[in-house]
Amino acid sequence: MAGQDRPELVAAPDETALEAAFQARVDAETRIEPRDWMPEKYRRFMIRQISQHAHSEYVGMLPEGNWITRAPTLRRKAALLAKIQDEAGHAAYLYSAAETLGTTRDQTLEDLHSGKAKYSSIFNYPVLTWADIGTIGWLVDGAAIVNQVALCRTSYGPYARAMVRICKEESFHQRQGFEIMTTLAHGAPEQKEMAQDALNRWWWPALMMFGPHDADSPNSEIAFKWKVKRQSNDELRQRFVDMTIPQADFLGLSVPDPDLTWNETTGHYDFGPIDWDEFWRVVKGDGLCNRDRLDARRSAHEDGAWVREAAMAHAEKKRAAKQNVA
Repeated sequence: MAGQDRPELVAAPDETALEAAFQARVDAETRIEPRDWMPEKYRRFMIRQISQHAHSEYVGMLPEGNWITRAPTLRRKAALLAKIQDEAGHAAYLYSAAETLGTTRDQTLEDLHSGKAKYSSIFNYPVLTWADIGTIGWLVDGAAIVNQVALCRTSYGPYARAMVRICKEESFHQRQGFEIMTTLAHGAPEQKEMAQDALNRWWWPALMMFGPHDADSPNSEIAFKWKVKRQSNDELRQRFVDMTIPQADFLGLSVPDPDLTWNETTGHYDFGPIDWDEFWRVVKGDGLCNRDRLDARRSAHEDGAWVREAAMAHAEKKRAAKQNVA
């Protein structure tokens, strides 16, 4: 019959059914892998999340890099170099994880350099003294650990696996920073004063790292639904405060918050209001170092173009030679 010559018509997959199956996998704590079907909104959400995390590691090398030549001892210099190298590695892991979702390294970097993509607001503050390096390790990396440990259980497999290694390395960074602060806080009066000044300047920006209040966080609902996040911004911020105040007490330093009190009823520290106007101003590009950070990253990218071109040419030469042998 004539009809037998025509191919069978195959019905297109029902998008609603696919989304339901996807959500069922997420609810069952089954990791989503690159070749699995996923909603386009999930794919875009994860690209944004992972690339912004990568940008934070990438930009985060800049404030510390300025102190490599000014570190007080050879030991401190070597430790700082190792930390910056770790951060470069973290950025590489995360950019690679983003690429598994269909984006490219060139595209993610273009989004950063154009200002379209954001990175952690904390890196737009100036690093004025050696004590700032200690405070960054203690507070900034400490806040990152609180935030990122939960991401080890995020629903997207490549991101979750990258976070396991990153968190292990961040724990060393936090201990390195706390050791610097311990040395300064228990040193000469001028050293303790330097440590206190750094804590005064970095405390509130560190609390801002967790993002806006839950009620003002537009992506939290979908992040919880897809199990990208497991705890809210405010829950993570509270955990960080509860963890850090005893450390400050050990150092003999005062947290710059007159409203800070221990709440016997809740079993947590109550703390004062955050300046959210400052937070949004920095996020939108009007912080003290926003322009400097992006200018430095753009310049580094442009200056390194010849290295990328040489590497691509070498790879192409090897590929062609391998084909000729075959």
